[in-house]
Amino acid sequence: MKRILIVEDSEMVMRVLRHLIQNTLPYEAFYAASLAEAKALCEAQGDEFFAALVDLNLPDAPDGEVVDFTLSKKIPTIVLTGSYDEQRREQLFNKGIVDYVTKEGRYAYSKAVGMFERLEKNQQIKVLVVDDSDMSRKYVANLFKRHLFQVLEAADGMEAIKVLLEHPDIKLLITDYNMPRMDGFELVKNLRYKYDKTGLIMIGVSGESNEALSAKFIKHGANDFLRKPFHPEEFYCRVIHNLELLEQVELLDYYADRDPLTGLYHRSYFFRHAQDLESQAREKSTPLAFAVMNLDDFALINQRFGNQGGDLVLQHVATLLQQMLDRFLLCRASGDEFFVLLPGLDNEKAVSLISRVRQLVAAAPVVVQGESFCCNFSAGVTNLVCASMDEQLNQAVKFLQLAKESSGGMVVGDDEEVTD
Repeated sequence: MKRILIVEDSEMVMRVLRHLIQNTLPYEAFYAASLAEAKALCEAQGDEFFAALVDLNLPDAPDGEVVDFTLSKKIPTIVLTGSYDEQRREQLFNKGIVDYVTKEGRYAYSKAVGMFERLEKNQQIKVLVVDDSDMSRKYVANLFKRHLFQVLEAADGMEAIKVLLEHPDIKLLITDYNMPRMDGFELVKNLRYKYDKTGLIMIGVSGESNEALSAKFIKHGANDFLRKPFHPEEFYCRVIHNLELLEQVELLDYYADRDPLTGLYHRSYFFRHAQDLESQAREKSTPLAFAVMNLDDFALINQRFGNQGGDLVLQHVATLLQQMLDRFLLCRASGDEFFVLLPGLDNEKAVSLISRVRQLVAAAPVVVQGESFCCNFSAGVTNLVCASMDEQLNQAVKFLQLAKESSGGMVVGDDEEVTD
């Protein structure tokens, strides 16, 4: 668990911060009311703090000395202050702080605390800085590193394309306009043929006075534009705004294909991708098993514990199925029924696997309303090649019905032998 350091001498503000952190962040927080206490905590914890949120004015550090201390320990530092001072703000950003937040209501505290989560997300994000000026490129790269991004660099558009091919998981590109071989405008225009605006964020940068340049960049594919020289705070606001928009789109895309209760794929997603797997199996003459799993006595669970209790059971089973069948195409088809498509497995192996999964689910207790019990499922499995995926599903359902008729807790395959 990541450790964070909070330094604040106001008891009221500290209570607000404690409440926000305890209710929103999965971190181990250490609290100090003075610079001396902060130093003692750092010594006791071996300086192993992921980030720090510090008040600028403390009883034993009235001039922001705590910021110098945390930065000297290479701890990303968020400043929380009761007054806005333009000159002090400029000095602090030049020193290398992450952000500068004034105490202007609950939103300000939420924003400051939310920066911890932003920093953690940034650690997983690759960005590419493109500029032919070593000084400018390093300056922007360092701004990104201050917020813990993974940073790659390129000296022109041609080199940037090479880096993108080597690192296809790059999420954000920031490019200068005036560069040799391929300038920033041509780079953005060419990349937009391959990447849409939610596939790769691109931000143009230029120090030229041409006012139409920003519109030209954005019209031809850039998500945003910055004019040099820019303040670090403006830079971070633009970058974070674009990343948060991208993350919202990714979240919408994720839930568009998912069952909202269990997080598994839903039925329509399953069949869209099942068609591709079926075509591949036909072309390569490889086996393709289809399994239908249905919980036993689920109606009784709903009657006993209500719909909320039934939902807990479904989530419990879905989590187990996901853990054990994650390399296959799995979905919650409806209610208490699950489908899984198993490419490459003949019927014997598929029945054996689903039987093993059934045993593990039956041995894993779930707690509902303080009562612990185990649940079970029956399944039908078939490898019969049919004219359509729907026909193969119908065959698997027939075998499922045989399993149910054999008292449940069974798996039936193409040989019609009951397997417990």
